[in-house]
Amino acid sequence: MSNQNEKIEDVRTQFIEKITDNMNAFGAPTSVGRVLGIIYMNREPMTLDELSAETGMSKTRMSQVVREMIDMNIAERVFKKGVRKDLYQVEEDYYQTFISLFTSTWQKAIGRSRNFEQRLIKKMDELQQQPDLSEENEQAIDELLAELHEWKEYYDWIRRITEFFESGEIFKHVPKKQGGDKQ
Repeated sequence: MSNQNEKIEDVRTQFIEKITDNMNAFGAPTSVGRVLGIIYMNREPMTLDELSAETGMSKTRMSQVVREMIDMNIAERVFKKGVRKDLYQVEEDYYQTFISLFTSTWQKAIGRSRNFEQRLIKKMDELQQQPDLSEENEQAIDELLAELHEWKEYYDWIRRITEFFESGEIFKHVPKKQGGDKQ
């Protein structure tokens, strides 16, 4: 029976490593992927102490990784009656994990873009207010404003893609396969 347990544990470990690889391929740090895989394969919430013991990372480092996962919307703190320590759970739906990972990244990019746009608009306005603006510089500003307009349209498209994924609308166009579906 011990040999069977070892083989089962080996398969679980392989799943964790594959989840780690996949998350890394999607741009998540290896530590995030590994912790996600460990919690996922555990099938129930885990404490920082349990995660530290499982990964060999310090509790401080584990806390940083879990915070990063929460920021990515791929983990959350949960409450369990009778447990005094914080517990962390991950989404058990691969599709939702994918969506959360990418849309959180896209939302951060959209926020940075808005800040960038506001700074540029302010600079362009200041330049346009210059009384001695040459025709050449006026044309250059107009070209930059046109570029900024394209930039804003692009980031509006990213915002709409994010909404498309978050709303679940994506599954109307690219449905999830059900257990028995064949390719």
